[in-house]
Amino acid sequence: MASGNGLASLGVEGASAAAHALSLPAEEYCNDPQLEVMWAMKAYNHAEVYFNLISSVDPTFLKLTKVDDQIYTSFRETFGDLNIKQLDPDSLKSPESKEKWRPWCNQFDGIVEDFNYGTLVRLDCEKDYTEENTIFATRIQFFAIEIARNREGLNSPVYEVKHPKS
Repeated sequence: MASGNGLASLGVEGASAAAHALSLPAEEYCNDPQLEVMWAMKAYNHAEVYFNLISSVDPTFLKLTKVDDQIYTSFRETFGDLNIKQLDPDSLKSPESKEKWRPWCNQFDGIVEDFNYGTLVRLDCEKDYTEENTIFATRIQFFAIEIARNREGLNSPVYEVKHPKS
């Protein structure tokens, strides 16, 4: 994953302003292009950190939240047939899918911090974050999909590329 200057390119004042702006409730904003760029940068930085993590540590041992077990159990009960190895964007974005995801996500309000914040999810779990392999989702969707991928060994190939078994 190529790393740019990120928030550092904003300088101290710009980064501080960005952090303040990103902490305000979404209702206070319209579609401000500058704010959208800041959100995209934050989501990209999160994706970069996560990919580096699963590349460095065996993902089957990772714990992403304090409630991984609850997230995983509920996710697999509700979305047991979802192909998480190769996500179909419609499985997250179609009107029917959104109707199924919405109540599932909302059950984590007050349990998972910032559960409905936007983040990036890889479509193909064996590949890096690229424009073609990335979809925008909520934080709880990210956790559900990535916890399942980690527990089911689907993220292991990412780790094994950098740590081949001898």
